[in-house]
Amino acid sequence: MAFKDIRKSRKWLSPHEIRIIIGFLLIFAALLALNVYLARTVVGGEWLMMRWNAVRSFLGLQVDRSVGLKGWRTMPDGESVILRPVPNIYGGEIAHSIQQVVYGREAFATEYKYILSDPFPFVLLYTPLAFLTNFPIVRAVWMLLAEIALLLSVLFSYRLSEWEPPLGLNIILIGFGLFSFFSLNALLTASPAILLNLLYLGALLALRSHSDELAGALLLFAAYQWEVGGLFFLLIIIFVFANRRWGVLAGFGMSLILLMILSFLVDPGWGLPYIRSVLSNLLQARNLNLGAIISGWFPEVRFSLGWLVSVVLVGVVAIESIGALYAPFRRLVWVASLALAAMPLAGLAIFPANYLVLILPMVLVVSLIWERWPRGRLVAMTLILLLFIVAPYYLYTKTVLAYNPFYTELLSVLPSVLMIIALYWMRWWVVHSPRIWADRIGNLR
Repeated sequence: MAFKDIRKSRKWLSPHEIRIIIGFLLIFAALLALNVYLARTVVGGEWLMMRWNAVRSFLGLQVDRSVGLKGWRTMPDGESVILRPVPNIYGGEIAHSIQQVVYGREAFATEYKYILSDPFPFVLLYTPLAFLTNFPIVRAVWMLLAEIALLLSVLFSYRLSEWEPPLGLNIILIGFGLFSFFSLNALLTASPAILLNLLYLGALLALRSHSDELAGALLLFAAYQWEVGGLFFLLIIIFVFANRRWGVLAGFGMSLILLMILSFLVDPGWGLPYIRSVLSNLLQARNLNLGAIISGWFPEVRFSLGWLVSVVLVGVVAIESIGALYAPFRRLVWVASLALAAMPLAGLAIFPANYLVLILPMVLVVSLIWERWPRGRLVAMTLILLLFIVAPYYLYTKTVLAYNPFYTELLSVLPSVLMIIALYWMRWWVVHSPRIWADRIGNLR
């Protein structure tokens, strides 16, 4: 005997659901309009412009037909076409145009030259934006996606920290994620670090839920900027091999093979120019990394303090990764936070926008303070939030009002140092399981 399903089915949305959808659409429209205004009035977006110009050049969407014209050829149907060489997106032409935006001139020898160093498969991901001819509109659309990614990063950090903050603290942390100096810097410069950070957090969530193939695929799309997540990948490699989570490697490998086949079918000759651009950027990192900063502070030191710090940090992250192999997942999240916070000091180029990855470490530290320090938590959290929200703006204003390299260098070094100190300050509470009975005694006093 068949029983009829008595559950109500609806073909239309309810009025309440329609109002919610309309509300979200209005918010997105208002954000997009604000982003268009900012894109047209505030100079920036150089990281996006570099990749947008590269894709458009490769697709021939902004070809100057008076330059590079090899000759005319008449096809059998009588139509004439222009033959042009395949552009080198890793060359200096695109870099010079970005330097004009950033510096108003060509870069000096000690300045970053904005040479594209992304693998060609990842450059192709910007193809949908290449068909938009107005760069302010392109930048506004990207900013909208980046703002959503920042909000999701805060929410993902809550889940990884296994914590639900109260309403007031939730608003403050979302404000930190959206309006901190480093987040705004990443938004205005259109840094890909925003999306990379979301991929890191998504990969951690996938690992926690044992969706290993998904974690591997997410890690692949975030694997090309080592100055942001190099130590994070060291942690993941140790975790995968020690726990024999081969599904992560399978997801990574399958996605890599598909992207490589597609990219070499589109442009078989991109490999060598890409390698040259990577080497060029590594050479530029000598003037933009921790070693260069420390050498300026301590010129009398005979050996490289920067390399010493880099080796120590790599060793610390490796040791902490081994210690977190069989611990609760929250300890792995703590090590991931340490890896993201320490990466700017690991010897590669330092860019302020990359510090937005401190969202996860900040949420983890605040969650531990909230859970374990019921009496002094308001004072501790206020000091930490003020330090990481106000101090960067203060240092930045010092460099704007009267340029002083010392404040710029402090802005490049202090966030990592302070976050590492904060993480180790709360490390005991992560390594050791909570003593419920003792904690309750402390709360009852």
